[in-house]
Amino acid sequence: MGHPEPPELPPNTVNASTVDEVIEAKAIGSRIRALRLRRSMGLAELGSASGLSASFLSQLETGRVVPTLRNLARIASVFGKDLSYFFRDEKRSFFRISRADNRIRLPAGDRSNPVLMAESMSVLIPDRSTIPCIADFLPGNSDAFHPRTFAGLEFIYVIEGSLMVRTNQETELLETTDSAWLNGAAKREYQCKSEGPAKALIITFPENAAVAN
Repeated sequence: MGHPEPPELPPNTVNASTVDEVIEAKAIGSRIRALRLRRSMGLAELGSASGLSASFLSQLETGRVVPTLRNLARIASVFGKDLSYFFRDEKRSFFRISRADNRIRLPAGDRSNPVLMAESMSVLIPDRSTIPCIADFLPGNSDAFHPRTFAGLEFIYVIEGSLMVRTNQETELLETTDSAWLNGAAKREYQCKSEGPAKALIITFPENAAVAN
């Protein structure tokens, strides 16, 4: 006796293989893995936070299982993401430009005698995994700029001029093309030490960047 034929699907029913193709095309597993690694989080830690097993998460990241919306919602909540994050078309937003004419220059310190003028370029990175800005530290000001402290790292590259960088343990003069890595949690100050402005690229890497959206 032969096996019964599988019932025909209604005309508008989505085939399971089509669903798998959509999941694969959106690289949901890869996006989950990228979020996890960005937080330096292990599978067990993510499992504990999301209520899912580490073995299931491993299979999910490698594409061996298809996630339910409930499971995706659990994972999304751990990283402070909306469900739509996993289905966005990255190709549309992968290439972004921040035009100099469109950036707003904001003063820091006394508006009549600011310590610096900063141009944020965070529009380039909506999830704020990194936060870049161009800062012109102005000469002739006895005050130093005291950036906020945060959990993470800060990178400085001096484009032109001389910039004094001080922490509780170190004092260094950075000249044109010099760079430095600093602990964002440390109290620090930056001050122009050249006749003209000290222009620097500053990029902050918040430890919990994946939480921001």
